[in-house]
Amino acid sequence: MLIEIDFNSSEALYIQLRNQIIMGIAKDMLKEGESLPSVRQMASDLGVNMHTVNKAYALLRQDGYVKLDRRNGAVVSVSLENRNHHVKNLHSDMEMIVAQAICKDISLDEMQELVRGMYDMFSSRQSQIDIMVEEKEQEI
Repeated sequence: MLIEIDFNSSEALYIQLRNQIIMGIAKDMLKEGESLPSVRQMASDLGVNMHTVNKAYALLRQDGYVKLDRRNGAVVSVSLENRNHHVKNLHSDMEMIVAQAICKDISLDEMQELVRGMYDMFSSRQSQIDIMVEEKEQEI
């Protein structure tokens, strides 16, 4: 997966890195169980400080996208636990997006079309998640 950092962006470098890794997972470019480059290697590849990569990896672990292991480093492992917590966080993020849409006179139909298009873009990953959720529900 190619990660591109925009050094001129107002968005923090570690947030750009975090977001691109999440997009890679959602687009199925990064697979469950796949190891990410070491902090040192990623920092070298991107031309950033190791602390920047470390912070991005820590956020990804905290948010349930990777597991950190001393031997294997950061490994893609999307946690489906704490779903209600994640829904609340998404609600908060989406609240601002909807407010911006309203201010810019973007209709509900247009917003739904945008979201539907994004779900279609990520459809292969969503199908895998649906299967994982069904299997987890059957275990209970």
